[in-house]
Amino acid sequence: MRIPEDVANVLRTLSDAGYSAWCVGGCVRDLLLGRHPDDWDVTTAARPEETQRLFPGRAVPTGLHHGTVTVRTGLRPVEVTTYRRDGAYADHRHPDQVTFSDSLEEDLSRRDFTVNAMALGADGTVRDPFGGAADLAAGTLRCVGEPSVRFGEDALRILRCLRFAAVLGFSVEERTALALRRDRGLLTAVAAERIRTELVKLLTGVSAGEILLRYPDVIGVFLPELLPAVGFDQRNRHHCFDVWEHTVRSVEAAPPEPLLRMTLLLHDLGKPACFSVDEKGCGHFYGHPKVSWRIAQTVLERLRFDRREQGTILTLVANHDRNYPRTRVGALRALNALGEKNARLLLQIKRADNLAQAPEYRASGQAELDRFEVLMDEVLREDTCFSLRQLAVNGRDLTALGLSGPQVGQTLRALLDGVVEGRLANRRDALLAAAKQGVPGKSK
Repeated sequence: MRIPEDVANVLRTLSDAGYSAWCVGGCVRDLLLGRHPDDWDVTTAARPEETQRLFPGRAVPTGLHHGTVTVRTGLRPVEVTTYRRDGAYADHRHPDQVTFSDSLEEDLSRRDFTVNAMALGADGTVRDPFGGAADLAAGTLRCVGEPSVRFGEDALRILRCLRFAAVLGFSVEERTALALRRDRGLLTAVAAERIRTELVKLLTGVSAGEILLRYPDVIGVFLPELLPAVGFDQRNRHHCFDVWEHTVRSVEAAPPEPLLRMTLLLHDLGKPACFSVDEKGCGHFYGHPKVSWRIAQTVLERLRFDRREQGTILTLVANHDRNYPRTRVGALRALNALGEKNARLLLQIKRADNLAQAPEYRASGQAELDRFEVLMDEVLREDTCFSLRQLAVNGRDLTALGLSGPQVGQTLRALLDGVVEGRLANRRDALLAAAKQGVPGKSK
């Protein structure tokens, strides 16, 4: 357990000047877990102006109201914050007043969870007044002090608790779990951007599925569209899980990449609104991709995903149930409709979706997707034409033939169809001849 030398130098500089100083928070937790911390935070008895004086030219005041100065070590920025006690939290997010303190224990007592309330000195000494090391060893998340007080101070801690549980693979201590459920409505006070950040981290955690299954009522505060899916029986032989459990298991089955897992979280939320039962008692969800697309659009806008992310996720949601023929033409049509990047993402979505179905349908479904991927790789390797960009003629060529306006685009698309379907060769002379004849053999 070793603090990087540049961070240790920050601690020693403060200590040599007479101010106690400790690494604190997530970096200590991660170090004790054997991980490499991404960020290093220091807490100290030094006031902000004293920290700035000790690091001339390297200290930047980044949060003086909260006592924070960022020290540039040459290798990384280190946030140095004065010991403090917080006043009331009227908005359930930020303290109305911050008072500086001379006590490390008092500073640690205001923190969220015991595993984040440990301090590490330059000499390796650990200060752990709330039993964080024991909770870390037990894989338990427990609030420091009274859980309702911690969540009432900062409502984002409710979602951070679930995020930490998902990412670390920890359980939530009983009193903490009761409080986060009881106080879950406070999440409405949290900015959408902060919700999005925590949700994405949760979704990519090793225990994301377990947390989603256990706490849909909490997630449902900011994503109420999922609530109708909880316990909704699909009544279909392809599905052994209700809509919500199928959704969660598909999330688990996908690689831990934000776009994939967010897509799978949203892909079937339209199912309850589209449910019907046939004469044999079998459940169907005709048109659910379109309804899921509308729900996804609403959710992504609400949570302020950027336009590029929205576009990719919405494309995948809209196409997740579409079955392209397992043929070269089918592969070309998928590539034409989606582009290579999205076509490959869609394959991953379909694989995860299939793995969340009834066990007897999984192997055959994966085999079909394997065949389709082989075909897609084959046409890409051969540089087979599937897009207007690859077509041997362009709009200028057709304009030179006398075509104009919408005719140009319509004819280009008809020529591309002919090439994709193998009726036309992707040669300039062949395509111009076909255009002059009105694209003979065009599919009806």
